[in-house]
Amino acid sequence: MGNVTIVGAQWGDEGKGKIVDYLAREADVIVRFNGGNNAGHTVVIGEEKFIFHLIPSGITHPQVKCVIGNGVVIDSLVLIKELENLKAKGVDVKERLFISNRAHLIMPYHKTIDILREERKGAKKIGTTGRGIGPAYEDKIGRRGIRVYELLKSELFKEHLKEVLEEKNAYITKVLGGEELDFQKIYDEYMKVGEIIAPFIKDASSYLKKWINERKKIIFEGAQGFMLDIDHGTYPYVTSSNTIPAEVAIGAGVPPDSIGTILGVSKAYTTRVGGGPFPTELFDATGQLLRDRGNEYGSTTGRPRRCGWFDIPALKKAVDIAGLNGIIITKLDVLSELDKIAICTGYTLNGKKIEEYPPDVNELSMVQPEYEILPGWKCSLSGISSYESLPKEAQNYLRRIEELTNVEIYGVSVGAERSAFILRKNPFIS
Repeated sequence: MGNVTIVGAQWGDEGKGKIVDYLAREADVIVRFNGGNNAGHTVVIGEEKFIFHLIPSGITHPQVKCVIGNGVVIDSLVLIKELENLKAKGVDVKERLFISNRAHLIMPYHKTIDILREERKGAKKIGTTGRGIGPAYEDKIGRRGIRVYELLKSELFKEHLKEVLEEKNAYITKVLGGEELDFQKIYDEYMKVGEIIAPFIKDASSYLKKWINERKKIIFEGAQGFMLDIDHGTYPYVTSSNTIPAEVAIGAGVPPDSIGTILGVSKAYTTRVGGGPFPTELFDATGQLLRDRGNEYGSTTGRPRRCGWFDIPALKKAVDIAGLNGIIITKLDVLSELDKIAICTGYTLNGKKIEEYPPDVNELSMVQPEYEILPGWKCSLSGISSYESLPKEAQNYLRRIEELTNVEIYGVSVGAERSAFILRKNPFIS
């Protein structure tokens, strides 16, 4: 038995929440290690839909302990709302939720700065969610951040907030043209927050060390996707944290050899939100069909996602750098109405085939995708529960992805429901 790391292999929104929820049936612990509430992981259980932004997707399993690691930036107001929603749906998190005392807080001034900056960019907007994620990580790196444990120390929190808010208000009003934020209002609000989440604030890494020594089965749940990684993604159209599996050790506070089997989750096609290059994007009726059939609207923002064909060069980049041991393909059912399905097998730039994935987004925006066309299956995948029962054309499509990436497909999702998933290989015993 071993641990499993689940990361996005595209531009996020790949359906990681459903996969984590499915594998959580065998797990003891699930850990979020990066990002903030710009992530939206959706789990459908019967008629009930759960959307998680901070709490790990396996929280609905009563035997599972869930950890929000130190690498996550936490909007505590969003966290409290998630806790209230879970309580309303009968999910008890007592003694099952652990929040790292070293995680950084997203403060009101972070969100204000995020929104005002984006407004000033005009046509050059990056497409941020405006939730303060980037500015919170900036303060973390700039050693100005406020950490979760400070909520339990009122005088320390007060002193730190006063010091930081004075500088932030000057920037908000004089540079960004916004309105000054009120110290007392923020202080009072966050002291109430501290009282609510105090029972969950722990030295999370020490608990994880104990569970690792006890050989508990742990899932490390990533947010966003490889192409949004701050170092290796399509910079600057990226998120503000590292999304690759190497971040597990840092963002969860565990030894690097704890990462275990690494699975990259990828849709059977490609989507992204916000700005930035997207070589296989479709602007026609097929793109709209994928959007509608796949319900491609953000669970966090509601924004329509850009849709396109499966992109092998992008996925191979994720395989190489993230060290993926396997792939999980989601939303295969969305392709069921198509006569023909295209796979991008490579790029050309200025008429020449390129082997390296361009680091320059200007070049990436100019590449021309090379396509291989495969026949569609034109039938519903509903109710199919084994890989062998998939239509021959669907199996051929999946086999071609394996051949082009040289990575095995561990599982396939054929619908939104929790049960609509085919597990080919158990990552806990691989």
